[in-house]
Amino acid sequence: MNGRHSYDLCVIGGGINGTGIARDAAGRGLSVLLIEQNDLASATSSASSKLIHGGLRYLEYGEFRLVREALQEREILFRNAPHLIQTRTFILPRAKEIRPAWMIRTGLFLYDHLARRKAFHGSRRIGRRESRYLEPLAESPQAFAYSDGWVDDSRLAVLNAVDAQERGATILTRTECTAIASGPENWSLTLLSKKTGQHFERTAKTVVNAAGPWVRHLLDQTGLSDEKTPQMRLVKGSHIIVPRLYEGNHCYILQQPDRRIVFALPYEQDFTLIGTTDTPFAFEQNPAKVAIDEQEKTYLLQAVNHSFKEKIDTDRILFSYSGVRPLLEDAAASARAVTRDYKIHKIQKDSLNLYSIFGGKITTYRHLAEDVVDRITKRPAWTARTPLPGGDIPACDMGAFIARQKNRYAWAPETLIVRTAYAYGTRMDAALNHAADMTGLGRTFGDDLYEAEIRYLIDREFACTTEDILWRRSKRGMHVNPKTVAALEEYLHRHPKPTDCS
Repeated sequence: MNGRHSYDLCVIGGGINGTGIARDAAGRGLSVLLIEQNDLASATSSASSKLIHGGLRYLEYGEFRLVREALQEREILFRNAPHLIQTRTFILPRAKEIRPAWMIRTGLFLYDHLARRKAFHGSRRIGRRESRYLEPLAESPQAFAYSDGWVDDSRLAVLNAVDAQERGATILTRTECTAIASGPENWSLTLLSKKTGQHFERTAKTVVNAAGPWVRHLLDQTGLSDEKTPQMRLVKGSHIIVPRLYEGNHCYILQQPDRRIVFALPYEQDFTLIGTTDTPFAFEQNPAKVAIDEQEKTYLLQAVNHSFKEKIDTDRILFSYSGVRPLLEDAAASARAVTRDYKIHKIQKDSLNLYSIFGGKITTYRHLAEDVVDRITKRPAWTARTPLPGGDIPACDMGAFIARQKNRYAWAPETLIVRTAYAYGTRMDAALNHAADMTGLGRTFGDDLYEAEIRYLIDREFACTTEDILWRRSKRGMHVNPKTVAALEEYLHRHPKPTDCS
């Protein structure tokens, strides 16, 4: 553990907002401590629909500024992380009984023109020559196409933490904040290491509470909330994963009778990801213990079966995941209408400031982080112009990069090269131990999983457990068999790990 005890900034929460703030602040020369009670991105930030998008449906609620900001960020994030973020074509079948064609056309026109586009194509009506987009659908209605982005959400948070550490930040996972008190010059934080069971103290001039679903709970628990503290609305979003429903890399956005939308997205080559739901989540419940219920499964299955020729039932559900979105309460009647904007709430004790983040969405995390750090220091912002680790792909051309890597690693399975290129970008050489042949990858655990990559994830990306490795740092958990999991567990038990995992 880092021997430093006092920092310019302590960030509480290792989700996308917390890691983004830590990265930005460290890059501006502040001494930064980030603490996370579990693993990085272990809650909401690994349970999203995995989209970098403006939010087409938010236009319906008049959220023009939010959509414009998100569209601007879409371009910035793609430029700075082309290995994690890919452009995808989205097919929007017309459902005139839900929204008339003029409304769809108006929304798409605004979506095309609210911000400048470079990497993402504009919208268009699907013509007869593009029947492949309509073929999987139960009917062949009019449909529109537009462009948005897909992202590996948990890796996005992890790479922000990696960059923060490389710029001097201290990252402590599995560490809980149990008390915050103001002093004459610094905030005093009592921290509990879940690894050792020991309490310890750290101090910081400024604290940022980016605890996601726990943000209000932390303020209440530490006696820092008052009548001016914003209220939250916790909303559960669940997804199901089924065998691939259609060929192609395009996505579908399916309008529902309740005016919500459900996405159907190609996922991990062999699957289709379907989501999300919007279900109220009680404030007193634990967001760490959240799972899909039967009503949500039924809702998502009905959405698919109404729209696609291929019908599925619960037996086809291979995996599911759920997360709790910490939305800013705005008195909206329904969960789907609650704003996805954010609010930065400031608490001041004498000369000390504590900022709490309410709301937000993954697409605007970088802008949010910049907004927060601008309030802490006058040093210039920088993240809009700087790639994330592995994101320095020439011309953002992943096709050309992968072709070069296939040539370099001609001896390796093509699936390994493509997968690690998208996961690690220009750092894939390090993740593969700069190997010259298969022996250089070390022990094989089976299912395209090698010791070199495991060591990289442990040594460089804060991974400690099989779940960290198989589900958040990679998505190999969807592809590996029980023998591979057991072999990995045995390896982690027998081999030394960083002190952060002890």
